[in-house]
Amino acid sequence: MSKKLITMDEAVSKIKDGMHVMIGGFMAAGTPNKMMQALVEAGVKDLTVICNDTAFADKGIGKLITNKQVKKIITSHIGTNKSTIEQFNNKEIEVEFVPQGSLAERIRCGGAGLGGVLTPTGVGTVAEEGKQVINLDGKDFLLEKALRADVALIGASISDEKGNLYYRGTTQNFNPLIAMATDLVIAEVQEIVKTGEIAMENVHTQAIFVDYVVKS
Repeated sequence: MSKKLITMDEAVSKIKDGMHVMIGGFMAAGTPNKMMQALVEAGVKDLTVICNDTAFADKGIGKLITNKQVKKIITSHIGTNKSTIEQFNNKEIEVEFVPQGSLAERIRCGGAGLGGVLTPTGVGTVAEEGKQVINLDGKDFLLEKALRADVALIGASISDEKGNLYYRGTTQNFNPLIAMATDLVIAEVQEIVKTGEIAMENVHTQAIFVDYVVKS
């Protein structure tokens, strides 16, 4: 763990202006919330953020939005964050809306080395605009291209000394997916235990995917 365990300042220093960043969480549950605050204080800007949602204006990913550090979001919804809605309406931020299941599949494809996924979701709607439509056996599908990013910031409950991660309850959400779809993975964890204390079947993200661990 000595090689993977870093300070919050060290973690934040690895996030540079203009990066593509995947951030875990669902309404800030499973989000590395202390890291979000640290990024606000660091002032890193012009980020492209890939996430399930933008949480709330004063919580989780929403803090980055409110502080105008994000130039584009690829997400499934923004409805709970008034700051995101306001900036979107004022054309201060670009939002690419993706149906939640399609978003998960695009990230999964990025982690699996696939080019994308064919889905009927969104055919004949605004989600079809600008996308390739492929007809298979008489049925239309949208080609949803794979998503990857420079770095993944994930929130986990427990890490062992090697960096194997466990998520309590619904905090698992998008975290295991984004850990596989980025070049660098930083996990903010609540607790660190000795290797072997997490039962093998409870390891949700394997250590091979985790580059750094920050104790929150």
